[in-house]
Amino acid sequence: MITARRIRREFADLSHGQMHLRRTGSGDAMPLVLIHQSPGSSKQLEPLMAELAVLGRPTLAPDTAGNGDSEPLAMAQPEIADLAATAFEAITMLIDGPFHLYGSHTGASIAMEIALAHPGRVTSLTIDGMGLYRAGRQAEVLERYAREIRPDAEATHLMKVWHFCRDQFLFWPYYNRTADGRLPDGLPDEETLHDFVVEVLKAMRTYHLSYRAAFRHPKRERLPLLKLPVHVICSTSDMLFEYFDEVAGLVAGARKTRLLAWTDPDHHRHTAAVIERFLKEAER
Repeated sequence: MITARRIRREFADLSHGQMHLRRTGSGDAMPLVLIHQSPGSSKQLEPLMAELAVLGRPTLAPDTAGNGDSEPLAMAQPEIADLAATAFEAITMLIDGPFHLYGSHTGASIAMEIALAHPGRVTSLTIDGMGLYRAGRQAEVLERYAREIRPDAEATHLMKVWHFCRDQFLFWPYYNRTADGRLPDGLPDEETLHDFVVEVLKAMRTYHLSYRAAFRHPKRERLPLLKLPVHVICSTSDMLFEYFDEVAGLVAGARKTRLLAWTDPDHHRHTAAVIERFLKEAER
């Protein structure tokens, strides 16, 4: 028997190849589609999906093309609009009617473009962390943050991915390994870190493409175009928290909620409750 907390996995055959998805729950409630952050996959959303399922909210979370177990797009430089179109193709195969959207970091840009392109299908949008980089920082992260990593006979790629993933919890940007770059929360538990590394390793050859698309994406120009209910949320632990107020200020009528620290034992339960209250209000 499938319980509310069980995560189901499947593949959708799309025009570009296969997309891997995770799902929870069932019933009459309007589904919530969750788009994950970079790097990684929808695996990182499982704790939140499980809490939402307990609240009776069905969820669907694809691995973005070129991440996790989803095949990459056949283009050297995909943009956020390309990733959004591919995600929407999968969504329409599995959801007939309207749905809510949630996106974290890169996923927030992808979700925003889905909402802008398909206003008749998307009921609400929740943005969980979004970076509004100025020109200098944008050029820096494009050059340094999402580097290409290739396998080699000495297996140095394994350690490169491990340190890349580990240091994202410790520093911002991860390569600023100084006291000034230190993040407040420290490392997650070993199981969480291991799962994160494995998901990035799966897509090591292509993970950087969606990252770079997010860094290029003109978020300041796109956010004011949103005309649906928007909820901007962010944890105080999030390295993008500095942009929290600015993101919300760019969307007319946006709601804004500060989330608990990532290390708080109630973080995922609290986040699910915050999201669910907003979704119910958006459905009225």
